[in-house]
Amino acid sequence: MPSPNLCFVRLVIARCQVDYAGRLTAHLPMATRLLLVKADGSVSVHSDDRAYKPLNWMSPPCWLIEDGNLWIVQNKSGEKLVITIDRVLDAIDHDLGAEPGLVKDGVEAHLQELLAEHITTLGDGYTLVRREYPTAIGPVDILARDGEGAAVAVEIKRRGEIDGVEQLTRYLELLNRDPLLAPVQGVFAAQLIKPQARTLAEDRGIRCVTLDYDALRGIEPDEFRLF
Repeated sequence: MPSPNLCFVRLVIARCQVDYAGRLTAHLPMATRLLLVKADGSVSVHSDDRAYKPLNWMSPPCWLIEDGNLWIVQNKSGEKLVITIDRVLDAIDHDLGAEPGLVKDGVEAHLQELLAEHITTLGDGYTLVRREYPTAIGPVDILARDGEGAAVAVEIKRRGEIDGVEQLTRYLELLNRDPLLAPVQGVFAAQLIKPQARTLAEDRGIRCVTLDYDALRGIEPDEFRLF
């Protein structure tokens, strides 16, 4: 298969069974599914009834070993996703090219700009390293340092949901491989953070911060009073 360093996506439609072994065990019996291998190293298993959410997956950093009809996906924690392929119905490898990145809506982009200007909103002694800090999987909204000089990666959303926490988790896994930055802490900042996202973030040691858009703009509540 292509090197994981290349920018590609691999789509395989196959009749397969899937077994996961790690913090728990899970089994998907033989059926026709979509297998997706992405350039970031992630492997996910999809059916036709779950919208975008996979039935099972392995997030990067991980590696895929193909041994005939057996795919073994393993991460550094020793978790394994074993995919046994009975029959491949279709397969395609495609180079997606360079990813220009997400173009954020006006409010979200402005939140990033305002928080960078008022970085001490996150805590006393915080300093800005830079906005849109580049990584191999996309830019981190803000890289900062806390009052003790430790690196902090900040992901900013208008509405904080689980997808945003997963995105920040991937950035942290990558940034913590850099000896000049590690250890890197995470902050998930949004105007509104869903309870499920907050629970997941806190379970992963990521701090949640609720942003007040008007306060960052220097607008006091009284300014909205009509009488």
